[in-house]
Parts: sequence; C-alpha cells; structure tokens
Amino acid sequence: MRLRCSQCHARGHVSVKTDCSMWLKPEEVLLKNALKLWVTEKSNDYFVLQRRRGYGEDSGGLTGLLVGTLDTVLDSTAKVAPFRILHQTPDSQVYWNIACGASLEEISQHWDWLQQNIIRTLSVFDSGEDITSFVQGKIRGLIAEEGTSACDEEDPERFREVVLRFERLFGLPQREKLVTYYSCSYWRGRVPNQGWIYLSTNFLCFYSYMLGNEVKLVFPWDEVSRLERTSNVLLAESIRVRVRGEDHFFSMLMRLQQTYLIMQQLADYAVVRFFDKETFHAEHSLSNPLHITQRALEKHARNQSFRSFFRLPQEENLCEVYESFLWVPFSHINVLGKICVSENYLCFASQDGSQCHLIIPLWEVFSVELPDRGTRALTVCMRGKRALRFSEVRDFERLAATIRRKCGSAGSPQHSFISQDEEGVMVGQSQAVSTEALMNVFHPHNAENLDPKMLKERMKEQSWQIHFAEYGRGTGMFCTKKTRDLIVRGVPETLRGELWMLFSGAVHDMTSNPGYYGRLLEECMGSSSLACDEIERDLHRSLPEHPAFQSDTGISALRRVLTGYAHRNPKIGYCQAMNILTSVLLLYAKEEEAFWLLVAVCERMLPDYFNRRIIGALVDQAVFEELIREHLTQLTEHMTDLSFFSSVSLSWFLTLFISVLPIESAVNVVDCFFYDGIKAILQLGLAVLDYNMDNLLCCHDDAEAVTILNRFFDNVTNKDSPLPATVQQASATANDKSIQKVDISDLIKEAYEKYGDIRTEEVENMRKRNKLYVIQTLEDTTKQNVLRVVAQDVKCSAAQLDELYMLFKRQHFVSCYWSVCSPALHNHDPSLPYLDQYQLDQSQFSSLFNLLQPWTTDTHVRSLTRSAFHILDENGDGLVNFKELICGLDILYNRSFTEKLKFLFKLHLQSESTEDGVIRKCPEKGRAKVDLQEYLKQWQEDLQRREESIKDLPRINQVQFIGLTKTLYGVFHGDEEEESLYRAVARVTSLLLRMEEVGRKLQESSLQKTPQSTPTSSRSTAQQPEVSPMSPISADTPAESENTHEPPESPFSQHETAPSHSDITPNSTSRPSTPTSSPTGTSSPALDTPTDTPTSPGAVRDGDWSFSFEQVLASLLNEPSVVRFFERAVDTDALIAHAHKNQLKDKH
Repeated sequence: MRLRCSQCHARGHVSVKTDCSMWLKPEEVLLKNALKLWVTEKSNDYFVLQRRRGYGEDSGGLTGLLVGTLDTVLDSTAKVAPFRILHQTPDSQVYWNIACGASLEEISQHWDWLQQNIIRTLSVFDSGEDITSFVQGKIRGLIAEEGTSACDEEDPERFREVVLRFERLFGLPQREKLVTYYSCSYWRGRVPNQGWIYLSTNFLCFYSYMLGNEVKLVFPWDEVSRLERTSNVLLAESIRVRVRGEDHFFSMLMRLQQTYLIMQQLADYAVVRFFDKETFHAEHSLSNPLHITQRALEKHARNQSFRSFFRLPQEENLCEVYESFLWVPFSHINVLGKICVSENYLCFASQDGSQCHLIIPLWEVFSVELPDRGTRALTVCMRGKRALRFSEVRDFERLAATIRRKCGSAGSPQHSFISQDEEGVMVGQSQAVSTEALMNVFHPHNAENLDPKMLKERMKEQSWQIHFAEYGRGTGMFCTKKTRDLIVRGVPETLRGELWMLFSGAVHDMTSNPGYYGRLLEECMGSSSLACDEIERDLHRSLPEHPAFQSDTGISALRRVLTGYAHRNPKIGYCQAMNILTSVLLLYAKEEEAFWLLVAVCERMLPDYFNRRIIGALVDQAVFEELIREHLTQLTEHMTDLSFFSSVSLSWFLTLFISVLPIESAVNVVDCFFYDGIKAILQLGLAVLDYNMDNLLCCHDDAEAVTILNRFFDNVTNKDSPLPATVQQASATANDKSIQKVDISDLIKEAYEKYGDIRTEEVENMRKRNKLYVIQTLEDTTKQNVLRVVAQDVKCSAAQLDELYMLFKRQHFVSCYWSVCSPALHNHDPSLPYLDQYQLDQSQFSSLFNLLQPWTTDTHVRSLTRSAFHILDENGDGLVNFKELICGLDILYNRSFTEKLKFLFKLHLQSESTEDGVIRKCPEKGRAKVDLQEYLKQWQEDLQRREESIKDLPRINQVQFIGLTKTLYGVFHGDEEEESLYRAVARVTSLLLRMEEVGRKLQESSLQKTPQSTPTSSRSTAQQPEVSPMSPISADTPAESENTHEPPESPFSQHETAPSHSDITPNSTSRPSTPTSSPTGTSSPALDTPTDTPTSPGAVRDGDWSFSFEQVLASLLNEPSVVRFFERAVDTDALIAHAHKNQLKDKH
C-alpha cells in the first residue's frame, strides 16, 4: 500500500511517489520550533535525514507519545510522513524540505541517490546560493520526470505540451518526432547545468536556463562517434556522448540505464537507416521515422536479442515471455528460467547459471496438457515420444492456449528432399546439386580402419551418441555445459555438418524455406554480373591443395553456393574470404546446407563482415582491442599502440582462423564459433597472444611480432585429426622435433579456461558501442582524404573547408531525415572513390547553395541555382560532389573580379534544355570494378585541359543579357552603394547597346546592300537603343510569357526609377518585377531563362543583339563602384555560421 503523504497533500505540494517515499517540491521550513518534533538520523554538509518523534526507538518517551498520539488522532489528510530529507548549506540557516517517506529503509534510497549523484557535484559551486538553486532545479526535474514515469501515450496532452516546447526551443521541423525526455545535468567544464535532455528520432537535444546562463545543444545521431556509461571522481555515473571529437557528459538521471539504452537504440537506428541503408517492411514498428516511439524501439531491441540468442530466422519476433521451472530429466531437477514464445518456436533459457537452453519448433508439438493446476504446470508433448514439463507458470492457462493456437497455425514446413541418383547428385531440377559433403565423397569413412586416430574418433562419436540419448538430438536438444565441453574437445568428422547446422540456426532457415535454394539456382545460373566475374577469379584459390577443389565436383559446388548467395543478397554480393569459408563448409555439409550456413554467418553471426568496408570485422577488432586492454595489461603497457593487433588479426576474424591455421586445426575453431559465436574467436585470439606473451614483449617492431605469430600458427597441430596426410596442411617444420608443437584442442581449452567468463551480452554491447566509433572513424578518413585533395585547388582555410564539408555532408542527411526510403540515400556510396562517396542532387544542392552564396539575389533564384548546378556538374551525371561545390563557392568567396563576373556570365549562358534533377549515374557504379584505364584516361585529360580563356566563352544574347542585368540589380540590392551601383549598371547597359549599334552600322556599310541582306532600316536601327533591355518585354517574348504566371510583389518595384541615365528613360530602366524566391527554390522564377521557346536562348536571331564577355568585362571595369563591390572581402565564417544555424530550418 502506497503512503499518501498528507504533509504534501494538505499544503498542495507537488510530490511524486516512489513506492512509499517521494520527492517533494522544495519548500522552506523553520527548524527553531521543530527540533523537539524531529530527530536527525543522518546528516552532511548539504542534507539532513530526520525521523519524526513517536516513530522508531524513542516512541516510548513522553515527547514521542505526545507526538504519536497527535498524529494518530489527526485527520488522515493532515498526517505527517515519519521521515524526511532537508537541504541546507553551511553558510545559511534556511532549510528546504525535498523528500519524505514512511520508513527509514525507503527514505534511505533517496538519501543514497543524493550521496551518489549530488554530493560530489556541489563542491564545484562557489556560493551557497548557487548550490541551493541547483538542488532545487534538480529536485523539480526529478518530480517532473517521475510524473511522466507512466507511458507518455497514456497522457498525450502532457506529452503534446513537451513536444511544442521542444519545437519552440530547437527550431526543428514539426515532422521531427520526439521519442522521450528526461531531467538531467549537462557538464560544461566542472560546472553542471540542470535542464532537460530531449531524445528524438534524428537528434539528441539539451536545454538549460539557469542563473542567467542558457545552454542549447542539438546533435544529430549520425554524427555521434561514442556513446557509453562512464564514472569518475567528480561524477558517480554519467553518459558520455562524443560528437565531432568533443566529449559531452550528462549525469544525475533517475533512470540512467533506461536513458542510455534508448540513446543507444536511436543511434543504432540512425546507423541502420543512413549508413547500412536497411529498410523495414511496412508493418514494422520502425518503418516510418515520423512515428517512432520508445515502445517500438524497446520492442525492436528485444526481438533482436531474442533472435540473436536462440539463432532464429529474421522473421521471428518475441511474442510472449513467462517465468517458470523446467523439469530437466538428465539432472532430475527443476531449472528456473524463462519461456519465450515466437510465431513458430517455443524456447527456454535458464537463469540460474546452469547454461541450459533449448528450442522447440511449434510444428513438432501435437498437444498441451494441464496435469496439475495446483503447481500451475503444463506438459508440452512432441513428436518422437518426448515431453517437456513446465511448472510455476504464473499464467499457465494463457500459455497453454497460446501454444495450442500456434501449433494449429504453424504448419510443418516439411523440407522437400529430392531423390538422388547413385552419384549423390540431386535430381529433379535444372541445376545438379551435390547432396553429399565433399569430405564423404573424397575421404569416405572406413569403419574397418583400426588406426589409433580413427579409434579416438570413434570414441568421440560414442560420446556424442550418449549425449544425444540423454539430452536429445536435433532442434529439441538440451544445450548445456556438457555440450560445450564436447565441442571444445572437437566434433567428430561425421557429425560436424549436422551440428554446425544445429548450433548456427541454419537448420531453422532451411526448414522454413523448403526448395528455396533450388529455385534460387534456377534464377541466377547462366546470368552474368560483376559478382560472378569475381567468383570465377577466386574459385581456384579456395583450398587449392585439397583434392575436393582440384576437381570439377568441388569447384562446381563452390560456384553454385557463392553465385546463389550473391543473387540472394546483392547488397553483399561476393566478397573475398567468402570463398575460403564456403570451401570449408562444403567439406562437411551438403551443398544446400552449406548455402544456409553461409547465410547464417553473413547475415546473423558476422553482420557487416563481407562488404566493401568490412565494418563488422573492424568493429570486432575494436572489441578485441578493448579485451586486450582488460585481460592482457602487461602487453598493453609494453605496446602503447594496439592498432597493430587490429591489422594482424583481420584475417583471423574474416576467415575464422582458416587462413592462418592448417585445415585440420581450423575446423575445431569453426566448431566453437558455431556454438558460441564471435565470443569463441575473441577468446582464442586472446589465448594466442597470451601464449606468445614473452616473445611479443621482446619485439622491437611490428615485423618481428608478425614473424612470431606466423611461426606459432605454423606449429599448431591437431594430433587427433583422422584426415589423411594428403589433406592435412603440414607445415615445413612438421618433422622438426626441436620445435615445440601446440595442439589445437589444448589451445582452445586454455582459451575457455582463461577467458570463458567473457559474456556474450557483454560482447554484443561492446559491438554496439564500437560500431559508432568505427563508422565515424571511416567517415573521418573519407573527410581527410577529400579535404587534402580539395585544399590544393581553393583558397579557403583548413578550418573553413572542414566546416563546409560538414555542411555538405549534413545536407545529404537532412534530405533523408523525414522521409521513408528517401532516394537521396543512394547519393551516398562508400564503395566509390573518396570524392564521390557523398554527392548532392539538384534539390539538395539548391538548398545548400542558397545558404552559402555570398549575395542575396532576390531575382530568379531558382534558375540561378539550377544553372550553377549544371556548371559545377562537370561530368553531367546529375550529381555534384564536394570538390565541385567548393570550387564554385571559392570563385564567389576568394577569386578576382574577373573570375566572379565570368561565373555570373556563365550562369546566364546555361541552356535549359537539360532535364532538371535527372541523375544519370549508372546503377552499377557503386558495385563496379575500378576501371584503371578509364581513370588514367580521365587523369590525362585533366592534365591536358588548359584553363578556360575568356575568349572561349560564347556571346550572350538579348534574353540572357537581360537576365544578367537583373541578377546584378538583385546582387546590389541593399548595399550601402546601391544607388551608385544601379546607375553604373545602367551606364554599362547603354554603352554596350551603343557599341552594338556602331558595330552593326559598320557591318552594314561593309556589305553590299541587297533587299535580302538588310534586316532593318537605318531608322529602325537608330531607334533601337531607346528600347532598353531593362524595359518589360513584349507579350510575345518568352521572358514575359513565363513572368505572367508570377505574383506582382517584388522588392524591385519600389526602385523603378533608381538606375536612371540621360540616354535611358526612367520607365525603360525600371527594375523587373519578380517575386522573392524562397531558399528552397519552391517559387517559380519570374525571369528564368525560357525553357519553352521554339528557339534556343543561345541562338542569336536576326534583329537581336549580343555581347561577348570581353565587352561586358571592359565596360564594368570602368565602373569603380562595381569593381569595389566584387573585390570586397567575403566574410566566409559568417556565411558558414549562418548556414549552420539555418540548415535544419530549411524546407525539404
């Protein structure tokens, strides 16, 4: 029963119940007259825990009796809680009541929390006033957080208020989904800032306003490189978040572990969406980023853990969980554990350390009985006269109903075993598929062989047969400590394929997909692809010394498995090391089984290993480094840089030691891997380093250490291997008696004895933590390579280039944040060269270019950014990389007046005939081989390409020149010399027209006059300058036809007569009326170069005039105000800061 604290209820305090104790809204109390009513139990410099007299030890005294009687006779609403916590400061006599409770044990929980999280923090403040303010803010935050402890979905109105505050504080689009929020402290140096942390789909945000100091943080999850729980002298426990190389600490969270897990899930969700580019089916709770909830994240995490632990197919989800006892017949005891029910499986895992678990396919269950309702027991009966008895199941009737219902719906996916011919080849499909393990074909088991090794092999087989008889065989087998012990000793050759299928979970995949492999081969065989070419290249490099792969039988089987998997998973396709692993699988498993084993390894047990960047292997190497620091401290002290072990161990992880150990020893490692996962490889790696510790400590360089490890692997043997000598990969020192040999069984046993306490859950957490670090490290490598190339061609500083790259990269992600399966995701391809890994399409480019351009051109923004995009897209693929963008911005920021004017001139020369926004990148580009000849050819062309001369530029025609003039007016608008600049443009326009008129007259006088060759009379020619290029164009011109659809508002309409000139009438020099385009380029440009005219804008029609760039440049050089404007230094840092501030506000 919860305590109703009348002290708070009667006075209207805001309080929160935690069992029978609660935090209170801080209120000042006077102790002068209350000392006789309260007894101090605990105290320190900042807090006092008191007990009310009449409760506890002194309840028998007179004062205690009086107080107790008073509390008893008072109305229940006026009763006072018997325990409370007060806050005080050493330099003040004022106390604040912050917590109350019904018992010492309960109130002590609050006291302990204050001791662990608050006390050490308060020492950083200089004054008692600051301490009190901080404590009050923290307690109020805890109350507010406790008030939201119930699911926010149950109080949508309150959560909606928080969402509105979130949107107002951080200025993010309304589409950004707030997942949850917590009260916490953010540490800036040694000073904590009490506030609120907001966790949304794409951002981690924090806001605090305390003592006049405002702190506001917005971090995208895709930029987080470290996320971990830490503790130090100052902070008992905190969450460290590293973003762009800077650490940020958040502490004093009531639910620190829950907060950390949600942050981890959101960061992982960002990685899955933006880097892995994985998609979820429409019914998945995480399919739409606009509707992510805390409950959906937690459910997804539970399902992942469930599938990972029991090695179940990706389609399985955890439906129900029950705590119960399971009767274990081989031990004759009841084992406490949990029953986990999914769509097609009933699983059990023990909790008491006995390491017992089993998996029951529901199609194997034919009945469920309830023998004893008193013990809440139920019996699950399966085919093969087996039964499982569960007891003390809280809701056993519901569990029984669930199993019965699922048994009826889970039809048995009977695997179709197609008949075989005499040679062990599957018949009945277009592709011949081997149905025998290659080891059985090339080295059949001889039962009459009395060789000592064969006798030992039979003893192993007998041990496993006894195990099967006692623990079961197949999918329903109990997996216990004894099972692991048998694995460590080595699996018999005849049982290896069966047990690999069982322990890896591949048997579930194959059973759930009968006939899948055969259909896959029919689809892919005979097709041609890059993966097929790579597979053909590596076929004969796979265990070439083994007879199985010196024949067409083994090579063909290997080709089919690898090609089939490449067709199944084109995202991976084929990667080196897959051929080595698959070769070993084919030796001990049938061809179809080998395929499903490969699926289990690539998609479940070693995720992200087999791709271009081998991220999974790098993650596990980072985990390996952590374990070395923890378990091999002597080696860590000797070698300050452990990256050497990462490089040397890469092949260990990619090939499961197959590439460094003889095949007869490597298969024992694979045995352990399929049972314990990556944990077995990590343990063995530690054991290898530990075994060679003394020699490694004496090394002077990396080469010497590599030699030592290679020599060690050459001397690892398997003395019990029954394989014939023709198959075993004996080293050159095999017969050298002076060299000490190491048996693989002893090495594996030592690994389990020394490092077997490493928990699988711990390894998975380390994997998640290091994946962020590995991805951001790769991203930093890409950035450094790109910046090194770009810095050679531009005048921007290194710091500016760094910031511009972050803006460029973030623009890619911003366009993907609030959409489901955004096509822009494909503009990021890590398999391409560094410069092309991130590229922007026209829409993305326009948004970023408008934020970074130095001039505010209110006229025809959309057409200008479109023209800039086509100019900078040098290869015409519809995408712009970072170098192309920066080269364009560098002209506007740092180049001369001539270069800037030339860029503006070229903007108006752009033909609009190109389809806007069409990406012409080859879909195979990301997966294609690097064509070195093509790269060399392109490089040679770049070297031979001379710098563009101003004489190479075509002439600008009438319509284009009008656009250029209007652009200049827009650029000059708002400048302090605006009037002077307007007049300068008018003078240049008039001068150019006169020059054109003179040129025409000279041309006409030099030509023989004929009726056909005289386009206009001299009178009409003389009157032409009166028609200014700045006057409105007639209705039949393309420019006006585009302009008629635009609204009339324009900043230019207020300055119609500004650029007047003696030769140009005020009306003819009026600035064009155009709408102000939005930064997103959504409004139509009023004066875009026409796209729907029957004649090309670049064509000069009879009667039109045109100018060369030299003429325009020479005319503008005579206007000092124009030259000063363009030569003026651009504040690049201010533009970058403006872009950072407004990038997320942009509409996408």
